[in-house]
Amino acid sequence: MSDSFSGYHPIVNMLYFASVIAFSMFFTHPVCLAVSLVCAFSYSVYLNGKKAVKFSLFYMFPVMIMTVLLNLAFNHKGSTILAYLPDGNPLTLESIIYGTVAAAMLVTVISWFSCFNTVMTSDKFVYLFGKIIPAMSLILSMALRFVPRFRAQIKVISNAQKCIGRDVSNGNIFQRAKHGIKILSIMVTWALENAIETADSMKARGYGLPGRTAFSIYRLDNRDMYALAFIFLCVAYIVSGALAGGLYFRYLPTVKGVTNSAFTISLYLVYLALSALPLTINIREDYKWKAIAPKN
Repeated sequence: MSDSFSGYHPIVNMLYFASVIAFSMFFTHPVCLAVSLVCAFSYSVYLNGKKAVKFSLFYMFPVMIMTVLLNLAFNHKGSTILAYLPDGNPLTLESIIYGTVAAAMLVTVISWFSCFNTVMTSDKFVYLFGKIIPAMSLILSMALRFVPRFRAQIKVISNAQKCIGRDVSNGNIFQRAKHGIKILSIMVTWALENAIETADSMKARGYGLPGRTAFSIYRLDNRDMYALAFIFLCVAYIVSGALAGGLYFRYLPTVKGVTNSAFTISLYLVYLALSALPLTINIREDYKWKAIAPKN
């Protein structure tokens, strides 16, 4: 499914993800965490489909459980003691809640980064940071596309080795290990050679030289300006509200937060509007497309 938000200017994409990732890391209010987690997971599913669901079930959920258990093993703060562990340390209700919140925060940030990796392509990185930090932007763009290219190339090499009986599925355990090391060696050689060729190619094109111009397909239009204004207003309102104590919440030694009021509810709604911005744009564009599409 096409993502309309990816078609916005790279500045819009970068500012949005920087905002939601930063807010997910620093705002521990349960409402903010719940909103951010739901929106991040929903957008990830919209972008990646069944892969996002499988990733959440087989990787993210175990990470959440592991984070909660590690927190219970090392964090014994809290005023509500539920029981005592075999080593004599107390098991508190606050530590359980705090561990759950920490796990939710970790999963939320990972989900946002998965969306970020899908939307922010290597050419967008080079466009944004090519003139400011040319070497670093080139390294980051190569790193972003390294994993998918690595996976595709290792399939090609594995199939080629399989045709001559040297795949990891051929032979006994020692022969399989030898074949696996051989495939890995080929992959490392390919990756190093590819990196050198990319660096030489960019150097030959004058990449990073002062005064060098570059072709770009990205142009700021009215749609991008409206999105930037919306993001700026939401971020300014949320940051101002947080500084005023509207999103205060603590979990240790007791669970305590700011009481709900018209001001705090408005912060929740603005936070929801910001977090759901890509989904809102995609739903609106899908509705427009279905409305104008010819009906059989």
